[in-house]
Amino acid sequence: MTTKKNLSKASLSIGLACVATACAAAPEITIEASHIKTEPLKLEQKWDKVFKQSTQVTHSKVTFVNRYGITLAADLYIPKNSKGPLPAIAVSGPFGAVKEQSSGLYAQTLAERGFLTIAFDPSFTGESSGTPRYVASPDINTEDFSAAVDYLSTREDVDPNRIGILGICGWGGMAINAASMDTRIKATVASTMYDMTRVNAKGYFDAMDENARYELREKLNQQRTIDYKNGQYALAGGVVDPLPADAPQFVKDYYAYYKTERGYHPRSLNSNKGWNVTSSLSFMTMPILSYAGEIRNAVMIVHGEKAHSRYFGEDAFKLLKGDNKELVIVPNASHTDLYDQMDKIPFDKIEVFYKTYLK
Repeated sequence: MTTKKNLSKASLSIGLACVATACAAAPEITIEASHIKTEPLKLEQKWDKVFKQSTQVTHSKVTFVNRYGITLAADLYIPKNSKGPLPAIAVSGPFGAVKEQSSGLYAQTLAERGFLTIAFDPSFTGESSGTPRYVASPDINTEDFSAAVDYLSTREDVDPNRIGILGICGWGGMAINAASMDTRIKATVASTMYDMTRVNAKGYFDAMDENARYELREKLNQQRTIDYKNGQYALAGGVVDPLPADAPQFVKDYYAYYKTERGYHPRSLNSNKGWNVTSSLSFMTMPILSYAGEIRNAVMIVHGEKAHSRYFGEDAFKLLKGDNKELVIVPNASHTDLYDQMDKIPFDKIEVFYKTYLK
């Protein structure tokens, strides 16, 4: 009689046999260098960030490739007069932003505090490669973080055993997902995070029911047909402009960042025409936080007390286990306050967290 236990053992045996076969064949496989090299990118060399350049760090542009062959562009920040190997942090986000905005500010500030950092543009956005443009993927964008770890791990001035990541807004959820997959990530910070799979599948505050979700799928799949016929992908539009008088406060907050001198950038999706309309489809059936409870390395979740998105961070924190997990609620802070407001972003706490777990 075949039992569940026997089936489990059989499945494991089959899986191990497949791995063994692959390993045995590996020496016979030749990977051409062109498959792992970065492709040339046209990178802006002048300082075009929405924040002031620091005199305490050196800045340069770098590129690296993810396992889908997409070349990612990043800004590298190194503390001046530092002696390596250093602890390193890869930063990305917010969702629909570019490295010249919030992620660059975080990266530069953490470099001032002694870390080697990179702020990178996710696949298909900013100065990074990948076509079609302006499409998001829960899989590929999680991989982007691990590709950043690949790159940092091979730098001579980085200690490969002291690498962390930091995700902002939608990339906060991606960062937690990456940490659940990639054991090389020793410390993860998710700041003002969204769970993009949850908000796409269920709407804000889980207000979307099954019928509404089905209607949305029908609409988005019809758009796929239209896009294919047209030979181009329709864009959803960035932050609404002009701003309606009755817009919710969080939409007004987004406008105040992305559409004004404070945070506008010409390569930013949110500042301009937004993501592909159909990007939401892959997020609707792929919950990214499924294995958050299995993260053994350190995680800090930071959220604003008044953020409309606060429930994403608090619910994500409930999934985490262990005494190396921390939830920080910033008094009187909104979602976008944690994009760039230096008096609200708890950099002192973030620095202590990283120095504790990247030692």
